[in-house]
Amino acid sequence: MSDAQKPRVMVRVDSVDSAVIGAGVVGLAVARALARAGREVVVLEATGAIGSGTSSRNSEVVHAGLYYAAGSLKGRLCVRGRELLYAYCAERGVAHRRCGKLVVATEAAQEAALWALAARAQANGVDGLQPLTAAQAQALEPALACTAAFLSPVTGIVDSHGLMLALRGEAEDHGAMLALKSPLEGATVTAQGIELAVGGAEPMRLLARRVVNSAGLRAPALARRIAGLDASHVPPSHWARGVYFNLPGRPAFGRLIYPMPDEAGLGVHVTLDLAGQMRFGPDVEWLPDTTHEDYRVDPARAPAFEAAIRRYWPALPAGALVPGYAGIRPKIAGPGEPARDFLIQGPAQHGVPGLVNLFGIESPGLTASLAIAEQVAILLKD
Repeated sequence: MSDAQKPRVMVRVDSVDSAVIGAGVVGLAVARALARAGREVVVLEATGAIGSGTSSRNSEVVHAGLYYAAGSLKGRLCVRGRELLYAYCAERGVAHRRCGKLVVATEAAQEAALWALAARAQANGVDGLQPLTAAQAQALEPALACTAAFLSPVTGIVDSHGLMLALRGEAEDHGAMLALKSPLEGATVTAQGIELAVGGAEPMRLLARRVVNSAGLRAPALARRIAGLDASHVPPSHWARGVYFNLPGRPAFGRLIYPMPDEAGLGVHVTLDLAGQMRFGPDVEWLPDTTHEDYRVDPARAPAFEAAIRRYWPALPAGALVPGYAGIRPKIAGPGEPARDFLIQGPAQHGVPGLVNLFGIESPGLTASLAIAEQVAILLKD
């Protein structure tokens, strides 16, 4: 059959004020913020469900803002986002708990770094931190082994799926539309706006005045497919997988327990789910392939987890860890490179009217989601 004889596929062309690419927690928060501001919003999600990537594969911790450089976006938006998130969860009935967390030194050589971390947190505006001796920490958590610690009482946990359902519901209440199984295949900057080529069962072209690239792991790759955006503004993409192991049964701790941070993450720490079950993780494994999301959990990693956990919990039963789940961090700095801040890139940076790229939105992205959405809404004001 010649090209002339092939049936022609009609591609519908529509227009919209704002398009958000990606229905993770940040994309849904952005959609909510834009819809509440009176924008006509469409959320384009490549998969068949909201929050199926990084947003549903994390520790569900509401971070206080301890770890980030003073003045950084991560620091400022974590503190602001935490305040907004707790208020939002209370207002919308999203399950959460301010359980608090202990950051611990497991040897005297770590104590100077521990107190430097506490000072950095205070510079970020985190208040209420309580320095503890080993005896004071063990009075709170008898199973804990440490030489010193500090307590962050505002750290908590949240039902991430419940949060995303609430954000989606409120966005839709204000007129936003969600299009699942609608992958963005490409985009072109035009004088009228940004034309999006949307795939799926019913391909279409969508002309949007405002576009927010909130595609998480695939945000850099998506940005490189925008004709008219200078590729020099797109950072490299690096994926760091982290796996979690669970421990069934009665929890040994009532608070989150964090060791000192490691090279690319916060160390193998203890988190709790809202049912009180303990989980441990994540570790850090750099993935060479940034095109295929590999969420396998290798049971052979358990011995390394056990060794890390026994530094602060010597009584961990041998062989008790059960493989849990894995997540992938969307990093824009690779192995051995200094960690990079969130990159919220608007027209002032790349020169494309109406476009905001969200790059490197890893932890504390869940905590900061509502604050990130505030920033995006400001960048996209008329």
